[in-house]
Amino acid sequence: MNRPALFFPSLRAVLLLLLWLAFAPPFAHAATPPGTTDVRSAEASLEPDGLPLQVRQVALPFRWDHEFPGRGGKASYRIVLPADAVREGEAQALLMSGLGNQVTVWFNGALVANYGVLGDPTYDAAKANHLVPLAAALRRGNGQTQELHIHATLQRQRGGGLASVLYGPEASLAPLHRSQQNWRNTSAIVYAVSLLLMGGLAAGLWLRQRDALYGCFALAALSGVARNLDRVLTEAPLPWPLWGAVVAVCYACHIGLIARFVLLVLDRNPPWLVRSIYGALALSVTLACASFAFARPVLWTTGLAILQVTSTICLPYVVHGALVARRRIAGVLMAAGTLAILAGAHDLLLVRMGLFGGAYYTLTSHAIFFFVMILAGLVVERYSRTVADYRSLNANLAARVAEREEQLRGAFETVRKQQEEQAVLLERQRIMREIHDGVGSQLVGLLNVVNQPAPDRDVVEEHVKLALDEMRMAVDSLQPMHDDLTTVLATLRYRLQPRLDAAGIELVWDVALIPTLAPFAAQAALQLQRILLEAFTNVLKHAAATRIVMHVGWHGEQTPPLVRIVLTDNGRGLQANERPGGHGLANMRSRAQAIGARLQIERADAQAGGTRVSLDWPCALP
Repeated sequence: MNRPALFFPSLRAVLLLLLWLAFAPPFAHAATPPGTTDVRSAEASLEPDGLPLQVRQVALPFRWDHEFPGRGGKASYRIVLPADAVREGEAQALLMSGLGNQVTVWFNGALVANYGVLGDPTYDAAKANHLVPLAAALRRGNGQTQELHIHATLQRQRGGGLASVLYGPEASLAPLHRSQQNWRNTSAIVYAVSLLLMGGLAAGLWLRQRDALYGCFALAALSGVARNLDRVLTEAPLPWPLWGAVVAVCYACHIGLIARFVLLVLDRNPPWLVRSIYGALALSVTLACASFAFARPVLWTTGLAILQVTSTICLPYVVHGALVARRRIAGVLMAAGTLAILAGAHDLLLVRMGLFGGAYYTLTSHAIFFFVMILAGLVVERYSRTVADYRSLNANLAARVAEREEQLRGAFETVRKQQEEQAVLLERQRIMREIHDGVGSQLVGLLNVVNQPAPDRDVVEEHVKLALDEMRMAVDSLQPMHDDLTTVLATLRYRLQPRLDAAGIELVWDVALIPTLAPFAAQAALQLQRILLEAFTNVLKHAAATRIVMHVGWHGEQTPPLVRIVLTDNGRGLQANERPGGHGLANMRSRAQAIGARLQIERADAQAGGTRVSLDWPCALP
């Protein structure tokens, strides 16, 4: 779909609609309800400060600041209302706007309304439209005219005067009063709240992101709050004209920063134009302060004109972005900016300067509100784009993580295969070493015996049996039982039982329940078997014993926990003062040291004899 082609015709339609709304009623007097009198003139008694009294007919709307710029004073208006044909039970009323600044209203000589205290500048009646019900008893009958007197005190540069007076049935004027209040007062409150909320949001975003766009809009929005609240505050929070200067400064900041905000949105920041905006803003603020300080309204008018020109200079950049670069946001800004410039020209030329017939209601606050919606759209668009970017980033990261995981799985598989190959190689080397050191040494000893001139048959047989035992233990070490000590010991018993039976030696097997231990190496199991094999062989060869007790127990209370193996025979035992020696016993001690065990060989009983071999082997639980 070609979005720009569809966007710009609709943009032109929206712009035309906004322009029509900007200059359409309720500002025209054509909206006067039927049966009401629209007063267009009044007999006025004007007393400006420092000037002589003037009594003359004035046309409505009458703007005091246009007639007496920079001066306060007093004003009295006398208005003759036509005789009205009032139906029975129909209530009459007055609807007045631009009434200021402190006012009393008299109808046929009776006080019907007062707004503030005459001469007290803390109240400003010009901030609202006033509906004044008129009691039926106050009206003159018999076709007589009605007489209205309005007395007012006015402060300089405060927008006082008398804009319009409508006289007629209250039922007809009440809806018009509500409509004017909604357009003027309710809209100002809505704009102030919206600016406050969006300004606070923009300030929060600026604090988190330090984005100049959000910071600029936050200042523009928060400064615009004072301008909108001033349209509805009948009681100023500060003395006049100080409050007027504060509102003027805030309004200048509001307009100037909105122009800067537009450039930031477009990302078009020519240095000369940026400097011009800040220079115009500083100059306008200075003129606003000087205007209220020295009672020179023309200074503030000049400041507004400078802001208007500066804002107009920014418009070509917006138009270029919309029509040439064809950016959607630029198209929206072009519509809002054009409307704001037209509204600013209306307020400057018609409302403030009174040219082309003048006007009483301002439009800039209504036009500026569109920039609040633009910022809301920008926040939503940026948030949506950020979410989309995060989703894309997450998908990209997920793909990269999956790729890395696949690479890691490949690397782990390679390492696992290498570890398996290395384990197989180490196991082969161990078996070769065990065959060499065990079976090989026995076969070498057997070969030496056989090569003797008259080999002893018993010695040859002993070497052959030892060689077979070594070979069997090497084969047993290949079985996966390296966490089951009971099975390791049972296998050794199975290998030795035939030799013990042949020698007529009774084996008492006392092996307690041993818990499952942490896996230990096949080399450790083989060393343990060799230690015990050497002990049994010594009994068979040297002890002349008839009975061997094999006791195995678990001592978990020890630190570290250990397995204690005690082998006791009833043979001749060690002789008095005889220390165990020989290569066999030395091998047993070295093997025990290799597996971290403690070996002790001693006489079993001083009277009965025998030998006790104790082995304490530290083992850990899984």
